[in-house]
This record gives sequence, structure tokens and C-alpha cells, in this order.
Amino acid sequence: MLRVDLGGLVPQEGRLDLTGLRAVTDDLVAVHAEVQRTRTELAEVSDDRLVGQVRRALAELRGEIDRLAAMTSAADRASRLLPPLLGVDGPRRYLLVSQNSAELRATGGMFGAYAVIEANKGRVKMGAQGSSSSLGRFAEPLKIPAEVRALWGELPGIYPADVNLSPHFPTAAALYREMYRRHTGEKVDGVLAVDPVVLSYLLKATGPVRVPGGVALSAENAVRTLLSDTYQRMSPGEQDGFFAGAAATVFDTLFARNIHPNGLLSAFDRSVQERRILFWSARPEEQRTLGDSRMAGALPEQDSVPTVGVFLNDGSGAKLGYYLRQTADLRVGDCHADGRRELSLRVTLRSTAPASGLSESVLGLGQAGDPYTVRTLVSVYGPTGGAVLDTRLDGAETSVGNGTERRRQVATVNVEVGPGGTRTLEVSLLTGKTDHGTAELWLTPTATPWTTHVVTAPSCSQ
Repeated sequence: MLRVDLGGLVPQEGRLDLTGLRAVTDDLVAVHAEVQRTRTELAEVSDDRLVGQVRRALAELRGEIDRLAAMTSAADRASRLLPPLLGVDGPRRYLLVSQNSAELRATGGMFGAYAVIEANKGRVKMGAQGSSSSLGRFAEPLKIPAEVRALWGELPGIYPADVNLSPHFPTAAALYREMYRRHTGEKVDGVLAVDPVVLSYLLKATGPVRVPGGVALSAENAVRTLLSDTYQRMSPGEQDGFFAGAAATVFDTLFARNIHPNGLLSAFDRSVQERRILFWSARPEEQRTLGDSRMAGALPEQDSVPTVGVFLNDGSGAKLGYYLRQTADLRVGDCHADGRRELSLRVTLRSTAPASGLSESVLGLGQAGDPYTVRTLVSVYGPTGGAVLDTRLDGAETSVGNGTERRRQVATVNVEVGPGGTRTLEVSLLTGKTDHGTAELWLTPTATPWTTHVVTAPSCSQ
């Protein structure tokens, strides 16, 4: 049995042990190769003459090996990328951006505070910090994909806060990098995005830390402090300084404390699985290695399993996303003669916002009219090669914005929810040609987890 010693991935005094890192890399590559060999051997086993019980057991084993192969494939990619990303072959600089889940965008939240991360031969340090608002408004819009422009106009190419109206993270990251270059004259090698929930997961591994202003951040209070309390008690200028200081303190803590590797890796793994850590490299060969991994945040142009996306963009001009609670139910329906399947999606948004007492920083522009009403632009992305058929809000026909992005039909609905209120969006869809009896959901990461339920059906070939 192969074992992987994770000690080389634990930062010590601001530096990662590159010798240990290479050992971890070699182990992960070997584990992935062994899993792939097992997968190939199982695929070659004929189940034609097996009794039902054995055939089912073989199918279950194949499924488990497939899932393990996916996990080790991601680890294999990460292990190959880590050394160059950490500056083994020369210094690297990245933008670390915080996605503010209180003001939702498709990939998670509005890009708020940023920091420059410098890596050189395993030593990592934080450089200059700032806020997206400091990058300004671009009078000459940056070039954006035509499909994104058809859906959102020129906004992603004008405002740093709007680069991620599309869920395709590589587009958002490339735009933000160019905005940073035009404003500062400096280039970076990539963009890493995280959100306050990631911070809460890391704090579970590090323990509480005291940040500027005497505030103690912990796994239990980080999300509430950063997405609610701060907006209630601080001015916008103070908020930017607090966010930057909090990020720097937690970052330094990761390298100053003796953290158990399992806790740290568990925090990163959970964050990646929930698409709360996203990375884009400006170097094409590295981006190709990332491929379709969850960390890449790339909206695929081809589904292995029919996938429906539900992406949220704040339309209030406010910080009310913290008060949203979301559910998504997806049901696989009938098979069509042309090889497609019907899908039924039900999305519910509930607001826990109070009817009074919130600060101006939270209420923002109040674009919905009533400043306590949350306006959310809900974009439903159909499976690749499929279609969005019918959309109803609270059982009634509703206005829908239509478009396409990366071979997916898109329907966008304005959903406004008052304090304590609930709205329900129902969408009928078709897949492309598929034999699958299951489907998957891809959802905007939010301050509180989605409640989800997927109802599968027999394969169309059965």
C-alpha cells in the first residue's frame, strides 16, 4: 500500500520545505498511477457471465475507483503545479482577491480587497494590498467575450466589481489581472480567489487569531464578523483597512504556527470541493494542466454528466447577500426519442434580513426600491447542448433574459425578496443527448450553504 507523507506541505517560518514537497509530489504521482492501473484492469473484466450480485458489486467497485481516480487526478495536477507556482524556477507574483459573499456574483461574490502574494523558492510573503474600488472605472471597456457582452453588456469590462458576472472564472481573472496592470503598471502571474467561508475553514485548523482592532476571528464568527458586523460598525474606508489587515494576519498565522497537516489540507480540500478557492494562471501551459478541475472554475463546454448551473448576481447594489438562504431541487424526468432527457429545477430564495436597523453600508444603493428587499439576478445555465424551456416565478410566467455561454442556454430572472419573504423559481430544461439517469448542480458559493436535492431516474437504455 502506498502512503503519502504530507509533512512537506506544511509551511514553516514562511517557507515550504521544497525537498519535502518534491517527495509529496512523487508520492501523489505514484498513487494516481496505481489507481489508474486498477481502473484499467477493472474495465477489462467482462461482466456478461457474472451473477447479478457479483455484477452489482463490480459496478459499485468501478464507481468507487472512478471517484478515487477523480480525487487522485486533482491531487496529481496540484502536485505537478505546486513547485513552479511556489517559485522553484523563479519568482512569482499573484493577486489574492477576496470574494465578498455579502454582495453576490456568479463565482461567489464581488471582488473586494486584494493583496499581492510573492513566492520565491518556496518562501511566500504578502506584498501590497488594496481594494477593487481603488482600481477605478475604465472609460475604455476591456475586451470581453461576445457571449458575455450579450448577457451583461460592457459591465465586466468597465468595473472591477463586475468582472465575475459570468461564472467562468478564467474570464473574470484575466479581466481583473488586466485592470490591475492598467492601474499599477505591474503584471502578475495569476489570480487566486477565496471567500470568508474559506477563512473560517482555515481558522478551524489554526485556531482563533486576533486581527487589527482587537477583534478575535474564529471558525465560528469569521463569516458573521466579515460579512455582517463589520458593515454595521465601520465606515467604508475603515472596512477596507480591516479586511486587508484581517487577511494579512490570517495569512501570517498559516506560516507562524505549527499546524497539523491533516487539518490544513482538510480545510483546503473542502474549500476546493465547494468551489470557494479558485485559481487562474496567466501561463497557458499551467492553465491547461488545471484543466476542468474545480479549482480552475472553468465552465465546461461539454458535460460528462448533464449539469445545470444556478448562478446568483446581486442586483440591489447592497450587502444583503449575507441574509439569503437558498435551496435547489433538481429532478431527472422522461427520456425523449431523440436521446434527450427532461429536467425540472426548483430554486427557492428566502430572506432573513430584518425590516429595519441595518446600516447604510449594508443597504447600499437599494436598487429594488425598498432598501431591505434583496434583488437577485438568478441565471440558470442548461446542460451543454440542451435547452431552457419554461420559467415561472411563484407559479406565474415571468420576464426572462435569454442568451448563451459556452454551449449552454442561459435564462436570467430578477427575483426580489422582502424581509422574511420567500420566492420560488421553477425551470423546465432539456439535456443534450445522454444515457445518464442522473444530473448535477453547479451553484454559486454563498455565505450559508445551499440545501440541495437531486432525484435521479433509470438510464434511458434500461
